Amino acid sequence: MKITVLSGGVGGARFLRGVHENLQSRPGEHSITAVVNVGDDMWLTGLRITPDLDSIMYTLAGVNDDVRGWGRVGESERVSAELKAYGVGWDWFTLGDLDIGTHLTRTSYLRAGMPLSEATAKISARWPLGVTLIPATDHEVETHVVTADVTMHFQEWWTCYRAALPALAFEYRGSESAVAAPGVLDAIASADIVLLAPSNPVVSIGPILAIPDIRAAVLSTSAPVVGVSPIIAGAVVRGMADACLSAIGVPTAADAVATHFGARSGGGVLDGWLIDESDAALAPILEAAGIATAVVPLWMRDLPLSSTLAGDALALAARLHGR
Repeated sequence: MKITVLSGGVGGARFLRGVHENLQSRPGEHSITAVVNVGDDMWLTGLRITPDLDSIMYTLAGVNDDVRGWGRVGESERVSAELKAYGVGWDWFTLGDLDIGTHLTRTSYLRAGMPLSEATAKISARWPLGVTLIPATDHEVETHVVTADVTMHFQEWWTCYRAALPALAFEYRGSESAVAAPGVLDAIASADIVLLAPSNPVVSIGPILAIPDIRAAVLSTSAPVVGVSPIIAGAVVRGMADACLSAIGVPTAADAVATHFGARSGGGVLDGWLIDESDAALAPILEAAGIATAVVPLWMRDLPLSSTLAGDALALAARLHGR
């Protein structure tokens, strides 16, 4: 079975770990490809930082910091302290020393002329991840946030201001002229199942689908496309996705996010959608909108629960495939 997952960082990483775990118990050969958001990426102190790619890589490798939710476990931060002392970079954006080693390696490859997708493959080959990671594009597509007074990089709005400045709009700069990285379109076209991870719909999945040929590939794939709601009982699972949704006029509700993505039968990207048991009353609304819906537990508190959720997503996809 060939599974392709469109994914952001932390939530997507946990979901991907669950997909990998679930497939281990199934007979036959399986492959998982993660098409990863690059909208969070940026240049900082001369380094190319790719937060979502790294969060997924560290999580699948078992070296992520589960307490903080980002970076490497057992980190020191001496280099960041030195940069702060010199007044370089953003003093509110701390990078661990091990993490900086990853960024230095990536930047060295990029400076030598290697595209991001090739650099990612070389870096991730260090660990047996069980998942092929591909950035959505080799082009620099960065998310910027428009506020009443200023437009800033998403990382500044998210990390420094904690999304407290009301956002008026999100710009995926460079997305219109960007093209999918090598391997992305084939991964979507040849997949048996395409999954949308329970990642932030605006700033994680949004920048991926803003790349024209990726959106076209999702619309045209013969595989069922199934998403997992990042909203449970009217609240975000993690982070501040509610502030992002509010900015684009989408309520923080599982059905609203699904209809924001839209049914493929109506020009959107979804065939199916998983919602939590606490949102069971929303299922008829989604079914009426042309989105097949499964009501299952969504909390990924540990690996077994993440694996079960992945299995539920695959089951809905199998049901759709059999129609």
